[in-house]
Amino acid sequence: MAEDFTYSSGDQAGFSQGTPPTHMIGINRNDAVRLSYDTAIGRNRVLGRLRSFAWVTWIITIGTIVMWCITAYQVAVAAGAHTLHDILANVFSNAQNGDVLVAYGAKYNEAIRAGQYWRFVTPIFLHANILHIALNMLNFFVLGIIIERIFGHLRFLLIYLVTGIISIIASFAFAPQDVSVGASGAIFGIVGAYSVFMLVHRKAFRRGGIPVIIWLMVVIGINLGLGLVIPNVDNYAHLGGFLSGCILGWFFTPHYVLVTGNGQTQLKDTHRLARSWPLALLTIAATILLALIALHFMGG
Repeated sequence: MAEDFTYSSGDQAGFSQGTPPTHMIGINRNDAVRLSYDTAIGRNRVLGRLRSFAWVTWIITIGTIVMWCITAYQVAVAAGAHTLHDILANVFSNAQNGDVLVAYGAKYNEAIRAGQYWRFVTPIFLHANILHIALNMLNFFVLGIIIERIFGHLRFLLIYLVTGIISIIASFAFAPQDVSVGASGAIFGIVGAYSVFMLVHRKAFRRGGIPVIIWLMVVIGINLGLGLVIPNVDNYAHLGGFLSGCILGWFFTPHYVLVTGNGQTQLKDTHRLARSWPLALLTIAATILLALIALHFMGG
Protein backbone atom coordinates (compact mmCIF):
# COMPACT_ATOMS: atom_id res chain seq x y z
CA MET A 1 0.00 0.00 0.00
CA ALA A 2 1.32 3.46 -0.84
CA GLU A 3 2.55 5.69 1.96
CA ASP A 4 2.35 9.37 2.87
CA PHE A 5 5.76 11.00 3.08
CA THR A 6 6.39 13.71 5.69
CA TYR A 7 9.12 16.34 5.73
CA SER A 8 9.92 19.04 8.28
CA SER A 9 9.84 22.67 7.21
CA GLY A 10 13.64 22.78 7.06
CA ASP A 11 14.04 19.91 4.61
CA GLN A 12 15.56 20.66 1.24
CA ALA A 13 15.45 17.17 -0.27
CA GLY A 14 15.84 16.59 -3.98
CA PHE A 15 12.85 17.02 -6.30
CA SER A 16 13.91 14.13 -8.50
CA GLN A 17 13.71 11.73 -5.55
CA GLY A 18 10.12 12.69 -4.75
CA THR A 19 11.12 14.63 -1.61
CA PRO A 20 10.38 18.29 -2.37
CA PRO A 21 11.38 21.37 -0.39
CA THR A 22 8.52 23.28 1.21
CA HIS A 23 8.92 26.30 -1.06
CA MET A 24 7.44 24.16 -3.85
CA ILE A 25 3.95 24.28 -2.36
CA GLY A 26 2.97 26.83 -4.99
CA ILE A 27 4.34 24.92 -7.97
CA ASN A 28 2.45 25.00 -11.23
CA ARG A 29 0.41 22.13 -12.56
CA ASN A 30 3.15 20.64 -14.77
CA ASP A 31 5.64 20.61 -11.91
CA ALA A 32 2.97 19.07 -9.65
CA VAL A 33 2.49 16.26 -12.16
CA ARG A 34 6.24 15.68 -12.35
CA LEU A 35 6.43 15.63 -8.57
CA SER A 36 3.63 13.06 -8.34
CA TYR A 37 5.27 10.91 -11.03
CA ASP A 38 8.74 11.07 -9.46
CA THR A 39 7.32 10.18 -6.05
CA ALA A 40 5.36 7.20 -7.40
CA ILE A 41 8.34 5.90 -9.39
CA GLY A 42 10.81 6.46 -6.56
CA ARG A 43 8.68 5.32 -3.61
CA ASN A 44 10.50 1.97 -3.41
CA ARG A 45 13.76 3.84 -2.68
CA VAL A 46 12.04 5.79 0.11
CA LEU A 47 10.41 2.71 1.65
CA GLY A 48 13.51 0.55 1.60
CA ARG A 49 14.25 -2.85 0.13
CA LEU A 50 12.10 -5.00 2.42
CA ARG A 51 8.89 -2.94 2.29
CA SER A 52 9.20 -2.34 -1.45
CA PHE A 53 9.72 -6.04 -2.23
CA ALA A 54 7.11 -7.07 -4.83
CA TRP A 55 5.76 -9.97 -2.76
CA VAL A 56 2.34 -10.05 -4.49
CA THR A 57 3.99 -10.55 -7.87
CA TRP A 58 6.23 -13.30 -6.50
CA ILE A 59 3.39 -15.14 -4.73
CA ILE A 60 1.08 -15.02 -7.76
CA THR A 61 3.87 -16.13 -10.10
CA ILE A 62 5.01 -19.04 -7.92
CA GLY A 63 1.45 -20.11 -7.07
CA THR A 64 0.40 -20.07 -10.73
CA ILE A 65 3.46 -22.09 -11.79
CA VAL A 66 2.81 -24.65 -9.03
CA MET A 67 -0.80 -24.94 -10.20
CA TRP A 68 0.38 -25.49 -13.77
CA CYS A 69 2.83 -28.20 -12.64
CA ILE A 70 -0.05 -30.07 -10.99
CA THR A 71 -2.31 -29.86 -14.04
CA ALA A 72 0.56 -30.61 -16.45
CA TYR A 73 1.29 -33.78 -14.50
CA GLN A 74 -2.38 -34.79 -14.67
CA VAL A 75 -2.46 -34.10 -18.42
CA ALA A 76 0.61 -36.30 -18.92
CA VAL A 77 -0.86 -39.12 -16.82
CA ALA A 78 -4.13 -38.91 -18.74
CA ALA A 79 -2.12 -39.28 -21.96
CA GLY A 80 -0.56 -42.50 -20.66
CA ALA A 81 2.78 -41.15 -19.40
CA HIS A 82 4.10 -42.90 -16.27
CA THR A 83 7.88 -42.42 -16.25
CA LEU A 84 9.59 -39.07 -15.65
CA HIS A 85 10.92 -39.14 -19.22
CA ASP A 86 7.43 -39.65 -20.68
CA ILE A 87 5.93 -36.97 -18.44
CA LEU A 88 8.58 -34.41 -19.46
CA ALA A 89 8.18 -35.36 -23.13
CA ASN A 90 4.43 -34.78 -22.83
CA VAL A 91 4.94 -31.43 -21.09
CA PHE A 92 7.44 -30.11 -23.65
CA SER A 93 5.23 -31.19 -26.53
CA ASN A 94 2.78 -28.49 -25.35
CA ALA A 95 0.12 -31.14 -24.76
CA GLN A 96 -3.14 -29.99 -23.21
CA ASN A 97 -6.31 -31.68 -22.03
CA GLY A 98 -9.58 -29.79 -21.71
CA ASP A 99 -11.07 -32.36 -19.35
CA VAL A 100 -8.22 -31.90 -16.86
CA LEU A 101 -8.51 -28.11 -17.03
CA VAL A 102 -12.27 -28.27 -16.51
CA ALA A 103 -11.75 -30.57 -13.52
CA TYR A 104 -9.38 -28.03 -11.95
CA GLY A 105 -11.60 -24.99 -12.53
CA ALA A 106 -11.48 -23.73 -16.12
CA LYS A 107 -14.15 -21.32 -17.32
CA TYR A 108 -16.86 -23.67 -18.50
CA ASN A 109 -20.25 -22.04 -18.86
CA GLU A 110 -22.35 -25.12 -18.18
CA ALA A 111 -20.56 -25.73 -14.89
CA ILE A 112 -20.85 -22.07 -13.87
CA ARG A 113 -24.58 -22.09 -14.64
CA ALA A 114 -24.85 -25.24 -12.53
CA GLY A 115 -23.64 -23.25 -9.51
CA GLN A 116 -19.85 -23.51 -9.66
CA TYR A 117 -19.36 -19.76 -9.35
CA TRP A 118 -15.77 -20.14 -8.18
CA ARG A 119 -14.96 -20.69 -11.85
CA PHE A 120 -15.08 -16.91 -12.26
CA VAL A 121 -11.81 -16.88 -10.27
CA THR A 122 -9.91 -20.14 -10.74
CA PRO A 123 -9.23 -19.82 -14.52
CA ILE A 124 -6.90 -16.90 -13.77
CA PHE A 125 -4.47 -19.36 -12.16
CA LEU A 126 -4.71 -22.14 -14.77
CA HIS A 127 -2.84 -22.48 -18.08
CA ALA A 128 -3.19 -24.81 -21.03
CA ASN A 129 0.45 -25.78 -21.68
CA ILE A 130 4.06 -24.82 -21.08
CA LEU A 131 4.15 -22.19 -23.82
CA HIS A 132 0.99 -20.58 -22.46
CA ILE A 133 2.27 -20.25 -18.90
CA ALA A 134 5.79 -19.27 -19.97
CA LEU A 135 4.57 -16.30 -22.02
CA ASN A 136 2.01 -15.19 -19.43
CA MET A 137 4.24 -15.48 -16.37
CA LEU A 138 7.20 -13.84 -18.10
CA ASN A 139 5.04 -10.86 -19.03
CA PHE A 140 3.38 -10.76 -15.62
CA PHE A 141 6.61 -11.03 -13.64
CA VAL A 142 8.39 -8.24 -15.54
CA LEU A 143 5.38 -5.91 -15.51
CA GLY A 144 4.20 -6.91 -12.04
CA ILE A 145 7.41 -5.96 -10.24
CA ILE A 146 7.36 -2.50 -11.83
CA ILE A 147 3.65 -1.82 -11.41
CA GLU A 148 3.38 -3.24 -7.88
CA ARG A 149 6.14 -0.93 -6.69
CA ILE A 150 4.28 2.05 -8.15
CA PHE A 151 0.77 1.14 -7.00
CA GLY A 152 1.57 -0.61 -3.72
CA HIS A 153 0.88 -4.22 -2.76
CA LEU A 154 -2.82 -4.25 -1.88
CA ARG A 155 -3.90 -1.88 -4.64
CA PHE A 156 -1.98 -3.98 -7.17
CA LEU A 157 -3.56 -7.18 -5.83
CA LEU A 158 -7.05 -5.63 -5.97
CA ILE A 159 -6.60 -4.57 -9.61
CA TYR A 160 -5.14 -7.93 -10.64
CA LEU A 161 -7.91 -10.01 -9.08
CA VAL A 162 -10.85 -7.76 -10.05
CA THR A 163 -9.75 -7.32 -13.67
CA GLY A 164 -9.00 -11.05 -13.89
CA ILE A 165 -12.50 -11.89 -12.70
CA ILE A 166 -14.06 -9.35 -15.05
CA SER A 167 -12.08 -10.86 -17.93
CA ILE A 168 -13.63 -14.25 -17.12
CA ILE A 169 -17.09 -12.63 -16.89
CA ALA A 170 -16.53 -11.11 -20.35
CA SER A 171 -15.52 -14.52 -21.72
CA PHE A 172 -18.55 -16.14 -20.05
CA ALA A 173 -20.86 -13.56 -21.63
CA PHE A 174 -19.43 -13.28 -25.14
CA ALA A 175 -17.65 -16.60 -25.73
CA PRO A 176 -20.01 -19.08 -24.04
CA GLN A 177 -18.86 -22.01 -26.17
CA ASP A 178 -15.20 -21.71 -25.16
CA VAL A 179 -13.41 -23.41 -22.28
CA SER A 180 -10.98 -20.74 -21.13
CA VAL A 181 -7.99 -20.50 -18.80
CA GLY A 182 -5.14 -18.06 -18.33
CA ALA A 183 -3.90 -14.98 -16.53
CA SER A 184 -3.74 -12.84 -19.66
CA GLY A 185 -7.00 -11.00 -18.88
CA ALA A 186 -5.62 -9.95 -15.48
CA ILE A 187 -2.29 -9.02 -17.10
CA PHE A 188 -4.15 -6.80 -19.56
CA GLY A 189 -5.90 -5.38 -16.49
CA ILE A 190 -2.72 -4.22 -14.79
CA VAL A 191 -1.47 -2.92 -18.15
CA GLY A 192 -4.68 -0.88 -18.43
CA ALA A 193 -4.17 0.54 -14.94
CA TYR A 194 -0.55 1.37 -15.72
CA SER A 195 -1.62 3.04 -18.98
CA VAL A 196 -3.92 5.34 -16.99
CA PHE A 197 -1.05 6.11 -14.60
CA MET A 198 1.08 7.16 -17.57
CA LEU A 199 -1.81 9.15 -19.06
CA VAL A 200 -2.44 11.03 -15.80
CA HIS A 201 1.28 11.82 -15.52
CA ARG A 202 1.89 12.45 -19.21
CA LYS A 203 3.09 16.02 -18.58
CA ALA A 204 6.04 14.60 -16.66
CA PHE A 205 7.47 13.61 -20.05
CA ARG A 206 8.75 15.57 -23.01
CA ARG A 207 6.22 16.80 -25.57
CA GLY A 208 3.40 16.32 -23.11
CA GLY A 209 3.93 12.58 -23.05
CA ILE A 210 2.44 12.12 -26.52
CA PRO A 211 5.23 9.74 -27.70
CA VAL A 212 4.77 7.64 -24.54
CA ILE A 213 0.99 7.42 -25.02
CA ILE A 214 1.40 6.51 -28.70
CA TRP A 215 3.91 3.80 -27.78
CA LEU A 216 1.51 2.34 -25.19
CA MET A 217 -1.36 2.39 -27.70
CA VAL A 218 0.76 0.60 -30.31
CA VAL A 219 1.90 -2.11 -27.87
CA ILE A 220 -1.62 -2.68 -26.55
CA GLY A 221 -3.09 -2.62 -30.05
CA ILE A 222 -0.57 -5.20 -31.28
CA ASN A 223 -1.29 -7.53 -28.36
CA LEU A 224 -5.06 -7.25 -28.82
CA GLY A 225 -4.63 -7.64 -32.57
CA LEU A 226 -2.66 -10.86 -32.15
CA GLY A 227 -5.70 -12.32 -30.44
CA LEU A 228 -7.68 -11.82 -33.63
CA VAL A 229 -5.28 -13.81 -35.81
CA ILE A 230 -3.92 -16.46 -33.43
CA PRO A 231 -6.35 -19.37 -32.91
CA ASN A 232 -7.69 -20.32 -29.47
CA VAL A 233 -7.06 -16.87 -27.97
CA ASP A 234 -9.88 -15.47 -25.85
CA ASN A 235 -9.85 -11.83 -26.96
CA TYR A 236 -13.05 -11.06 -25.06
CA ALA A 237 -11.17 -11.83 -21.84
CA HIS A 238 -8.28 -9.62 -22.93
CA LEU A 239 -10.56 -6.72 -23.80
CA GLY A 240 -12.61 -7.12 -20.62
CA GLY A 241 -9.46 -7.15 -18.50
CA PHE A 242 -7.95 -4.14 -20.24
CA LEU A 243 -11.08 -1.95 -20.10
CA SER A 244 -11.74 -2.77 -16.44
CA GLY A 245 -8.06 -2.09 -15.71
CA CYS A 246 -8.39 1.36 -17.28
CA ILE A 247 -11.47 2.09 -15.16
CA LEU A 248 -9.83 0.91 -11.93
CA GLY A 249 -6.65 2.73 -12.87
CA TRP A 250 -8.56 5.99 -13.13
CA PHE A 251 -9.80 5.68 -9.55
CA PHE A 252 -6.79 4.00 -7.94
CA THR A 253 -3.73 5.26 -9.82
CA PRO A 254 -1.17 6.86 -7.46
CA HIS A 255 -1.61 10.63 -7.38
CA TYR A 256 0.55 12.56 -4.92
CA VAL A 257 -0.16 16.12 -3.82
CA LEU A 258 1.61 18.43 -1.39
CA VAL A 259 -0.24 19.31 1.81
CA THR A 260 1.02 21.60 4.60
CA GLY A 261 0.03 21.76 8.24
CA ASN A 262 1.58 21.97 11.73
CA GLY A 263 4.92 23.06 10.34
CA GLN A 264 5.19 20.00 8.13
CA THR A 265 4.93 19.30 4.44
CA GLN A 266 3.37 16.02 3.44
CA LEU A 267 3.15 14.26 0.13
CA LYS A 268 -0.23 12.54 0.25
CA ASP A 269 -1.39 9.91 -2.19
CA THR A 270 -5.02 10.94 -2.72
CA HIS A 271 -5.84 7.50 -4.15
CA ARG A 272 -4.21 5.51 -1.39
CA LEU A 273 -6.23 2.38 -0.66
CA ALA A 274 -6.48 3.24 3.04
CA ARG A 275 -8.43 6.35 1.99
CA SER A 276 -10.25 4.70 -0.88
CA TRP A 277 -11.44 1.54 0.90
CA PRO A 278 -15.16 2.43 0.44
CA LEU A 279 -14.49 2.67 -3.31
CA ALA A 280 -12.63 -0.66 -3.17
CA LEU A 281 -15.64 -2.30 -1.49
CA LEU A 282 -17.92 -0.72 -4.11
CA THR A 283 -15.65 -2.12 -6.83
CA ILE A 284 -15.95 -5.64 -5.39
CA ALA A 285 -19.74 -5.26 -5.08
CA ALA A 286 -19.98 -3.99 -8.68
CA THR A 287 -17.95 -6.99 -9.88
CA ILE A 288 -20.32 -9.38 -8.11
CA LEU A 289 -23.30 -7.53 -9.62
CA LEU A 290 -21.72 -7.79 -13.08
CA ALA A 291 -21.31 -11.55 -12.60
CA LEU A 292 -24.97 -11.87 -11.56
CA ILE A 293 -26.12 -9.91 -14.62
CA ALA A 294 -24.01 -12.16 -16.88
CA LEU A 295 -25.43 -15.27 -15.20
CA HIS A 296 -29.05 -14.24 -15.63
CA PHE A 297 -29.00 -12.49 -19.01
CA MET A 298 -25.92 -13.66 -20.92
CA GLY A 299 -23.60 -16.60 -21.48
CA GLY A 300 -26.28 -18.91 -22.84
